[in-house]
Amino acid sequence: MAERKMTEKAGKSAPAHGARAQARDTRAASSAHAAPHVAHAAHAAHAAPPAPKGRYTEAVGRRKTAVARVRLFAGSGKMLVNGKEPKHYFFLPRLLAAAVAPLREMNLLKDFDVTVTVRGGGISAQAGAIRHGISRAIVRHTPDWKPRLRATGYLTRDSRMVERKKYGLKKARRAPQWAKR
Repeated sequence: MAERKMTEKAGKSAPAHGARAQARDTRAASSAHAAPHVAHAAHAAHAAPPAPKGRYTEAVGRRKTAVARVRLFAGSGKMLVNGKEPKHYFFLPRLLAAAVAPLREMNLLKDFDVTVTVRGGGISAQAGAIRHGISRAIVRHTPDWKPRLRATGYLTRDSRMVERKKYGLKKARRAPQWAKR
């Protein structure tokens, strides 16, 4: 594009871009000296909570489409799920019980602090992913406990997923209603 163009009436040359572009250029020039961009507080809240200081054992657990990153620290039994207390994150007692089942089974509820970052899936799948991740972290920390956790089924990745919808059908297997005539 040419830098300048001729106006029809006056025959004078004018800049190729109008008043809007000039205003944009002046704003850009004035903001060049401004403070750097800071992330919005709402976006910062979704970031993973900072891990407590010290060595930890980390493992990943999965269930359906939920993925949980679990960190075990030697501690006193505190647990955080996405930065919240588990009783506030899991509103049903059975979901909380399912999430901490490996710690309860091994009598380790008061021996470890646990931080969990879980994404995807629903709340029930997230509880299953946390259970799987805690089990894997315990085995990574102390391999001698693997047979006991394996016997309870906590180390088995539940591979059941939602079946995909097929074309020509209403759902994965539900066919359209058949009309005789």
